[in-house]
Amino acid sequence: MSEQVQLQAQIGDDLVGLRLDQVVAQLFPDYSRSRLTGWIKDGSLTVDGETRRPRDKMLGGETVRVDAKLESIDHHQAQEIPLDIVYEDEDILVINKPAGLVVHPAAGHHDGTLLNALLHHCPEIGQVPRAGIVHRLDMDTTGLMVVAKTIPAQTELVSQLQERSMGREYEAVVQGVMTGGGMVDEPMGRSSRNRQKMAVVALGKEAVTHYRVLKKFRSHTHIRLKLETGRTHQIRVHMSHINYPLVGDPLYGGRFRLPKGAGEQLQQFLRQFKRQALHAKKLELWHPSSGELMSWEVDLPEDMQQLLVTLQRDAAKQDDYGL
Repeated sequence: MSEQVQLQAQIGDDLVGLRLDQVVAQLFPDYSRSRLTGWIKDGSLTVDGETRRPRDKMLGGETVRVDAKLESIDHHQAQEIPLDIVYEDEDILVINKPAGLVVHPAAGHHDGTLLNALLHHCPEIGQVPRAGIVHRLDMDTTGLMVVAKTIPAQTELVSQLQERSMGREYEAVVQGVMTGGGMVDEPMGRSSRNRQKMAVVALGKEAVTHYRVLKKFRSHTHIRLKLETGRTHQIRVHMSHINYPLVGDPLYGGRFRLPKGAGEQLQQFLRQFKRQALHAKKLELWHPSSGELMSWEVDLPEDMQQLLVTLQRDAAKQDDYGL
């Protein structure tokens, strides 16, 4: 299935001298610049009936027409998968993602994903690119995600991510005892040694992570993190880079080691904790239609709460023994 998009507008005097891609971004703000540029290049967007290049300067008075198709993602199957919905209206959907739920179909995960669940919950979201998914969480990371239910909402939310006006805060438990909070400002890119991993690389993309200490334990630290950028695996890579890898991280945690002097209960719990201890705790954004600043917070999942309880008990026992 596909939806026909037909648009028309005249270029005003205020846009004279600008590039075509800049002009259409202002004329048709409901659509992303990359989508509009694609329509220019494939001939779906014309100027006075002729195809033009994105960089061509406009003289003013020209008529811009769009006659394009929006392909739906009906090649993905709608599946009845439970969603923990924190907030929903006509424009957006905010969910609390559980561990183990893959966000988007990929190799090895062709169905059973958040995208499949969204197509069942809200069939019309199939007309929105990537079913409205504007940012992702790793499969085993829990917490808040926002999904756009319309193309204009998606365009606005992507803009907020690019402009860094969307606030995202996380909580994590890391190996090692931090002396205090700080910031990691290290560029990231694909690892040259393992293409499945990301890494700090000199010529990578800018990546900035802020963190502060919430609670120190004997060999671990509970921290709160805030992202300025949203690179793949950013928190996991940055914390590993400064030698405080996340508890349970199978990719960046290094060789599994038990902390010295850990009690039997803690040893058993750490052996069984098989995912990165990372949770998207808080989400703040400007509503794409009303412009209202909105904010949500969700509790830590049960396994991370139990991890903190176990770490606290272990610390208390060591104190009792005078260790």
